[in-house]
Amino acid sequence: MELIMDNKQLWEGVLVEIELTVSKASFNTWFKDTYINKFEDGVVYLSVPNAFVKEWLLNKYHNPILKYLRGIVSSIHSVEYVISKDDGRLKESSKQKGSVLIPTRELPLQDHYVNREDNLNPRYTFENFVVGPFNELAHAASQAVIKKPGIMYNPLFIYGNTGYGKTHLVQSVGNAMKSADKNKKVLYVTSERFASDITSAIQTGKINQVKERYRKYDVLIMDDMQFFSNKEKTQEELFHLFNTLYDNNKQVVFTSDKHPNFILGLEDRLKSRFAAGMTVDIQAPDHESRAAILQNKARLCEIFLSQETLDYLAHVINGNIRDLEGVVNSIVCQSQLKGRELALHEIKSFVKTNAKPKRAISVKEVVKIVADFYQIPEENIYEKTRRKEIIKPRQVAMYILREDFSISYPSIGQKLGGRDHTTVIHSCEKIKGCLLNDAVLNQEIGQLRSLIV
Repeated sequence: MELIMDNKQLWEGVLVEIELTVSKASFNTWFKDTYINKFEDGVVYLSVPNAFVKEWLLNKYHNPILKYLRGIVSSIHSVEYVISKDDGRLKESSKQKGSVLIPTRELPLQDHYVNREDNLNPRYTFENFVVGPFNELAHAASQAVIKKPGIMYNPLFIYGNTGYGKTHLVQSVGNAMKSADKNKKVLYVTSERFASDITSAIQTGKINQVKERYRKYDVLIMDDMQFFSNKEKTQEELFHLFNTLYDNNKQVVFTSDKHPNFILGLEDRLKSRFAAGMTVDIQAPDHESRAAILQNKARLCEIFLSQETLDYLAHVINGNIRDLEGVVNSIVCQSQLKGRELALHEIKSFVKTNAKPKRAISVKEVVKIVADFYQIPEENIYEKTRRKEIIKPRQVAMYILREDFSISYPSIGQKLGGRDHTTVIHSCEKIKGCLLNDAVLNQEIGQLRSLIV
């Protein structure tokens, strides 16, 4: 026991010195899960979690590590870096009589996986959910639901394009409710799985059993409601299930890739039920939010990305959150293969070669989508008319072409009926100003973006 405690105290003494000389990000990245495995014949065997950390400590921090070790124990003359997982640490320490096992800081193995009873993934929590202007209303509504489940915002309906964080958010609601009350019965289910359960139950004559199973939950979270389009029998069962849960103050949360009013083939009675609660969208993350998401992902992957790198990635990757996280995973992989941190020029080259290209779309396509959305003839947007029902769609089209596709003001004006670029600037500024206070316009533009992407 004496040897293990001495080793632990020795390394803690070194870490105190190192923490004073490096940034917090570097300290957490390179020194987390390091420990002295053993010390014999003047050699300290330092356990590290992987080859990447081993190489980095050897090249960047070896001299100060040795210096601080010798400052505490003068007989130390060298350091060896040994790749070892936490279970290796437990095994090593347990070999020594009377030793104190050092617990792992990782989650228990079962906590990495989806709970089969409620389908919730423990990784989806509010602690690692990045909040920004693009999702702050949906986040606030989710927090309100947690405080007053079944009463505040019931049902809660969150919609937005694929990869904008809807599933993470609603699963965080489920995990938070479980943490607050261990007896609360929570279920996360995709609409596809629900439809499959209903279809199978009808075929096997077990529909009553399935109904009772779904009705026992205190919180029902159903993902991807657009899947119910034109599925009449499934919608009927959902309608009755929702009424039962709602009447008993059970919380219901839905997600979809579009506003429920725009889900084709969805029954009006369901749309009416959804409208009784809170319907809120998640939009595309803005530049600052994309940078924050990248930084959060890098922290979870235990790597450091400079502000310059974060700004570059946030600028060139305008896609969804999955695209952002995928780039960070790729950088981690490349860094591990090279055994060092990537320089910015290497990251730029890698992103240029591997990033998913944006879908090419013409001005005419955007105009057609906007015209169809506002139910006006496409040619009206090009005409020089000042009719109110035409001005708004035209200004929205100009705004989207400028903000989402970075088309120049003169080019937009030329394409949309030969208008002067100052007219386009005025239109874009008008929409920007309206978005600050017009919730309906925010929803409309969010819906249009989901149709265009």
